[in-house]
Formats: sequence, structure tokens, C-alpha cells
Amino acid sequence: MRTPLATKAVATFAAATLSLSLAACGSGGGSGSGDGDKGTVGVAMPTKSSERWIADGNNIKKQLEDAGYEVDLQYAEDDIPTQVSQVENMVTKGSSMLIVAAIDGTALGDVLQTASDSDIPVISYDRLIRDTDAVDYYTTFDNEQVGVMQAESLLAGLEAAGKPPYNVELFAGSPDDNNATFFWKGAMTKLQPAIDAGDLVVASGQTDFEQAATLRWDPATAQKRMEDILTRTYTQKDVQGVLSPYDGLSLGIIAALKANGYGSGDKPLPVVTGQDAELASVKSIEAGEQYSTIFKDTRELAKVTVAMVKAISAGDKPEINDDKTYDNGKKVVPSYLLEPQPVTKDDVQEVLVDSGYYTADELK
Repeated sequence: MRTPLATKAVATFAAATLSLSLAACGSGGGSGSGDGDKGTVGVAMPTKSSERWIADGNNIKKQLEDAGYEVDLQYAEDDIPTQVSQVENMVTKGSSMLIVAAIDGTALGDVLQTASDSDIPVISYDRLIRDTDAVDYYTTFDNEQVGVMQAESLLAGLEAAGKPPYNVELFAGSPDDNNATFFWKGAMTKLQPAIDAGDLVVASGQTDFEQAATLRWDPATAQKRMEDILTRTYTQKDVQGVLSPYDGLSLGIIAALKANGYGSGDKPLPVVTGQDAELASVKSIEAGEQYSTIFKDTRELAKVTVAMVKAISAGDKPEINDDKTYDNGKKVVPSYLLEPQPVTKDDVQEVLVDSGYYTADELK
């Protein structure tokens, strides 16, 4: 049975698809031949080390080429100077528009100002570009809601396992990624009251974003921090839940837990959350290790972004659904937000397989 949230997500995705169709009509073409007759769009992605970003890049490239654009797709492997250089080259080579998923949201101001001076529109993709007015639009998911869903999933998993109080530890994303603070804020709206009530106990005492942050979303960094926390804090007690904001971190955290005896004998793995529905984590969920993830359908995010490109190319204003939330320090960036969706073992088939995001064979 589809949940109300799933119904809302489908409605949002349908609206995004309608927006894409309308934008295509406005730009004077349908699917296009992919021969690049509409100009070149520069697409800057942060890294190939996460399968999520590979999917984003592939989805955007295919949809833009189908619509008649050439695509200059570049990955910077989480190196800021490389990404700056890549965007500079896109501007120099005459890209008509830029789609940028920033490594560091504060590091691109100068090069994007050059793009703005050359009348090249900029769409900030999933990660908000900060401290510059040279960004025109933002496409993303409801990032605070992602955090809320992670916290709700953590609490639900804990409640199913026993009665409070529960020992939990908190992980956050990269401090140079604007989304990480939204995830944290959303999660803490649910977790802080439980901490204050004594139902959740963060035994390490590390309850600030700065203490929980994981630079560049690095799984090895998360694994080491989890190992250090276990060594210092959990020699006489067990951790029962871990807030993890991203699947890559979740796998590192689980590796640290298993190395310390969790998941064997009478010492169950804690409830561990995640995000992005990456294949390895979905398999982990199916195996009863990771408890949950948050699904963000990159196919739909690409549709909304390409719809913006088409509308801008046609001289029209793209559809947005948020003009208040995302202040980048210089301006409130007009945004289109998609709905995320929580996934536990019970949801994998309906949400991920039936939708065609993964095949049953891929999950074997």
C-alpha cells in the first residue's frame, strides 16, 4: 500500500514531469535529436567516488542531449581547485548555461561572477552555491525534511527494538556543504526533545554539528570516528542507534561496529540510518544491517533541472516552488524542491524496484 508520503512524492514527480513538458513546448522542441544545435551546457559534478553523483551526471547528460544540447560533463573528484578550473574552462569555451553541484559551496564566487558577466545563467544543483549573487536558480530536495525523516526512522527503529533510554551517536555531513546543516537541523528537531527528555543518551557527549561533521562526506573518516567513540565510550555498554546522514558514511560506521563485535552473538547492530539509496546500502538494508536510507530520485531531479534549462533557453521563467528558504548569504535563490522518501527493508521492492530505479537482479 502506498503511504501518504509516497503519494505526495508521486504527485510532486508528476508535477515536475509536467513542468518539463511545458518547458519543452516553450522552447520550441520535444525530445530533440541530441546534435547540440541548442548550444552547450556545462555540467560540473563533485566526484565519481559516490555512485549517486554518477547517476546525477548520467541522467542530466542524457536528458539534455535528448533535448538537443551538447553537454560538457566534468567530475572534480572532490578537489576544489580542479572544479574551479573546470568551470572556468566551461565559461571560456562558451557554454551557454552552467549546472553546478559544488564541492565547497563558498569556493566558486569569482568564477561564477565571470559567468554572470558573460550572461551565462547558473543553476545550483542539489548543493547550494553560497556567498554570490551569480547563481540564478537552485534545484534540490527538501533537505530539512530529509533530516526529519532520518530522525524519525532512527526513533522508529529504536522503539521496535525495546524501551528507552537508548544510547545513540550522531554523525553529520561535510561542513562545506550547505545541505549538511539542513539535514542536521531537520534531524535535531526530532532528536533534541528526546535527548532533553532522557530517552536518547549521546554517551560520547558529541552533540554539536561541528563535533559530528564529516569533511567531504568521507566514509573512512566516519569509520575512524566511530571506532574512536567505541573505544573511548562503549567498553561497558552498547550503542543502540546511529544517526548517519549518508549511505557512504553508514557503511563506514557499520564496518567499525562489526570490527568491535556488533552484529554477532548477542550484540546486535545498532539502528543505522542513511541517505541516497546507494546500491551497497540497499543490499545492506536487505541483509538486515543498515536500517534505513532516504531515497532521492535523481531521475526526477534531472528532469526538473533540464526543464529549467529549456525554459531559460526559451526566454521564459522556470517553474519554482520555493522562494523563501535558500538564502545563500547574498540572495534568496529561487528553488524547486522535490520530496524525499524514507526506505526500510519493507519498502525496497515498492519504492526502488517497482519504480525501475533498480532491478531485482541488481539487488541480488
